[in-house]
Amino acid sequence: MGTPETSREPCPDRILDDVGGAFGMGAVGGGAWHFMKGIYNSPSGTRLAGGAQAVRMNSPRVGGSFAVWGGLFSTFDCTMVYLRQKEDPWNSIISGAATGGFLAMRQGMGASARSAAMGGVLLALIEGAGIMLNKFMEHQQNSAMEEAAVAAQMAGMPGMPPPMGEAAEAEGSSGVNSWLGGLFGKKEPEAATSSGSETKVLESFDAPPVPSFEFK
Repeated sequence: MGTPETSREPCPDRILDDVGGAFGMGAVGGGAWHFMKGIYNSPSGTRLAGGAQAVRMNSPRVGGSFAVWGGLFSTFDCTMVYLRQKEDPWNSIISGAATGGFLAMRQGMGASARSAAMGGVLLALIEGAGIMLNKFMEHQQNSAMEEAAVAAQMAGMPGMPPPMGEAAEAEGSSGVNSWLGGLFGKKEPEAATSSGSETKVLESFDAPPVPSFEFK
């Protein structure tokens, strides 16, 4: 299972990929939000038209804002990868803090610092949740593989009892055969029993007398 760092595009292409993905996410999510808001605020009879107009006016703006954030984040991320020569969650955390601080720079140093701290904390939570999810999925996969290996080993060992399903099926089939045999007055002959009975029947006949060639 690939980690969030190894499953992404390489750095030069990562910026365009993140810009397009962020724009699509912002346009779709913002369009749905403003459509519902336009329906709610429009008068009766023109709710659909009001919702469509709200989407046309606000959806590109929200998508552009998301695209700017995604482009800056990917740019800072690629810069950190180039400087540190490795990819780990710290790159994303630092990139999120730098992106938040850069976007709020026009409002002053205090607002920029608060936005940077908020961006760093948000990316730290996201990266932590991703790491925990990856570890949980890996643990589940390893547990399933160990259980399958133990079951295969137990099934292949001599002298081990058959699984419950096979034992129940064999017991049920033997019970049905014995019940049918008792009902119709006959039992299913076995190979060893039938061979022994034939030998006994042949031995029960008297042997013919041996001819004598003596002259009387």
